[in-house]
Amino acid sequence: MNLIKKAKTVCIIDDDKIYVYGLKRINSLKQLCPNLIEFPNGKEAMDFLINPDNADNLPDVIFLDMNMPVMDGWDFMDNYAKIKPQLGKKIHIYMVSSSINEEDINRAKNISDISDYVVKPVTRDKMEELFALAA
Repeated sequence: MNLIKKAKTVCIIDDDKIYVYGLKRINSLKQLCPNLIEFPNGKEAMDFLINPDNADNLPDVIFLDMNMPVMDGWDFMDNYAKIKPQLGKKIHIYMVSSSINEEDINRAKNISDISDYVVKPVTRDKMEELFALAA
């Protein structure tokens, strides 16, 4: 029997306040996960991940925007590859973008740490699917 467990902590790394609000609203209405953390850029998220004080609060799922100021999604993934062994936890990362450019999609799909490439806007049903992790 394939059990489904829901993510306890989801991280949104995105500078689009309207998109972030929408994800938070859907999460609240559907009670998809109890802990939602957000960062407006990859640098702030990276600082959170590498801080040993946050070891017990690492996300199960990350929704990562491709285009952001300070540190974009690509730079975040470069840095993530370096710190991943220290984290000691499998994190599902979804690259989320409004871009339907084949180059962007293929680039994301060629990064082994990215679980999938998701085109914005993310629907409620797609969010439910992504928040649920195979046990």
